Amino acid sequence: MKNKPQNASQKAIAFLLILQTILIGVNAENRLQQEDSPIEVLMWMINQCIPVLKQASSLQEKQKKSALPTHRRFEEQ
Repeated sequence: MKNKPQNASQKAIAFLLILQTILIGVNAENRLQQEDSPIEVLMWMINQCIPVLKQASSLQEKQKKSALPTHRRFEEQ
């Protein structure tokens, strides 16, 4: 039973990260249409995506730790 709520929250977080990435792309397209330089837009996108990648990495680490047997979790702390 414990896995279902955790799995649902992980899916929700993953969905929100995907949505955030899509919105970054849409915003980048708008910036290009406003005639911002493609290099500036690319640098802006990279700066926007770094926090998303950190969040995704953090989520992945939490998933790995939750998949470990209980005795292994205490050893790593």
